[in-house]
Amino acid sequence: MTKEVKYKAVEVGAGALIYAGVWAMASYGILEERHALWGFILAYAVMAASTYWEQLKKVPGFRFLDENLLMILATTGAFCVGRSREAAGAMLFYQVGKLVEVISLSRTRRSVADLLDIRPESAILKEEGGERTVLTRELKKGQTILLRPGEKIPVDAVVTEGSSMIDMKALTGESDPKPVAVGDRLYSGSVNLTSVLEAKVQKLYQDSTASRIMRIVEEANGKKTGALAFADRFTRFYTPAAILAAVLTVLLPPLLLGGDESTWIYRALIILVAACPCGLMVSLPLAFLGGISAASGQGVLVRSGACMEALTKADTFVFDKTGTLTEGGFRVRKILSEGMPEERLLELAAAAECYSEHPIGQSLCSACREPIDPDRVSCVKIYPGCGLRAVVDECTVYVGNERMMERKNFRYVPADEPGTAVYVIVDGEYAGCIILSDIIRPGAKKLIRWLNKKELAAVMMTGDNDRIAESVAAELGISSVFAEMMPEDKVEQVRSFMESETEGEKLVYVGDGINDAPVLVLADVGIAMGGLGSDAALEAADIILMEDEPSRIINAVRISGAVMRSVRQNMIFAVGMKVVMVILAFLGYITMQNAILADMVVMLINILNSFWITKYPE
Repeated sequence: MTKEVKYKAVEVGAGALIYAGVWAMASYGILEERHALWGFILAYAVMAASTYWEQLKKVPGFRFLDENLLMILATTGAFCVGRSREAAGAMLFYQVGKLVEVISLSRTRRSVADLLDIRPESAILKEEGGERTVLTRELKKGQTILLRPGEKIPVDAVVTEGSSMIDMKALTGESDPKPVAVGDRLYSGSVNLTSVLEAKVQKLYQDSTASRIMRIVEEANGKKTGALAFADRFTRFYTPAAILAAVLTVLLPPLLLGGDESTWIYRALIILVAACPCGLMVSLPLAFLGGISAASGQGVLVRSGACMEALTKADTFVFDKTGTLTEGGFRVRKILSEGMPEERLLELAAAAECYSEHPIGQSLCSACREPIDPDRVSCVKIYPGCGLRAVVDECTVYVGNERMMERKNFRYVPADEPGTAVYVIVDGEYAGCIILSDIIRPGAKKLIRWLNKKELAAVMMTGDNDRIAESVAAELGISSVFAEMMPEDKVEQVRSFMESETEGEKLVYVGDGINDAPVLVLADVGIAMGGLGSDAALEAADIILMEDEPSRIINAVRISGAVMRSVRQNMIFAVGMKVVMVILAFLGYITMQNAILADMVVMLINILNSFWITKYPE
């Protein structure tokens, strides 16, 4: 229980006890009416003191035109017309509603904090003299920590000894444990499951993954969305309108309809209470907090509710290819051999590339059934941007692209296959061609199918040539492709898209957060893949996918849609109920307590409608 909740509970509890005691004694004649008045004033003062103090602090900035002002005017007026019991009772019900509001907000914020604040306070530091427990904040780079099974990883580190399985669900939303061994990176907030590990501290406590995520979530809680900003503006105009309606109720009906002035004054006070927008003001932030919590549980980190609001209006999704829709590596798709077995052609090409760190060379080596013996290879020469030459099993082998073939005047058969063509020359003769294709991320096809089904535009941008770009786009089902683009070209193209948008339309850009930072910042919503370990992603993007799974974007859009539906439902229901209650108050069908109880019911229904989002299924 937070300090704010405790204080409000004590305030309401003390006021309720005094009110109940005075009410009981007055009802049974133990207290005279004039003594009961002072008892109700005492109960009112205990419950309303904090509300009055809040309003006084808002006076300098002219921010006091809100629901608290309506309640203060209504209850003070009730005391003035001799309805002290109703005034104190109305304030009691109002403060009970405020207590429910504080508890609900605290619980939702705590669910987000519990979800992400997974940083242990202490860690086991291994030194030459043995082991000792230290505060996580005291760890320094380069120190060695000991991680036992079941323990949370305190800071980002690198495994130096041992192997184990790591639970990263709290960070990525992925339930399957990840194996780690020497040299693998560990992220703060994940849990060591099976074996003891030793790891070297790589980042300080405040710079580790879990701490950075927590800072982003805290910032998100403080940012107002368009809906919340509208609600604030609405309240600033709504409160004076409610006061004006109450004043007119006092002045006009006695002249036009007749009746006792005190009756119309009392009805005007009830109108002030009935117009109080508490149920609306508490439910809106709860909906956005619930959405942020639900998204975090599925490995989607949202910087603010405004991102969710914009995401529901998105009509164009622009994707970077490499590292986003594809894994950035290659696979052998087809071997076109001339005069030798396909396996032999692949073996010679892979052997020639065995010393290469280029993704193409690595993919050729990975495609071979047997590991390549480097001793078979000699006289390696690299031709930058073209390929290489090597002697393999006493054969001179050239492996490269069309540029290599043209430069060396080799006879070759240009490939008419989609993908990256790797040509192989053995002892001066054309031996064949190996077609490589990008490795499509498993969730990319699912995401593009979903976007096409929703009739949302999907655009792909890449620095690769037209043939490769069209091949990947065709496999994914993307019709709009921009190839051979430099980073600055992507910025200009996205800016052009945004300038052509009609009012209310939004553009989403999805990249890997490394080379796409300028475009991520420019887009209406920037989504970065692979937030784990990527400082650029956490800094530049509005939404961060904590693992390299594009289909998580579907979850983000659906959760955002659920949040905005809840916001609209809450606004319509709350405003509709306010109108009904004001009419009933004007007609004299409800009391002040009835109006407060109705507002509490509206608040509870809206809170429940907002709170279910935190349990949004994956």
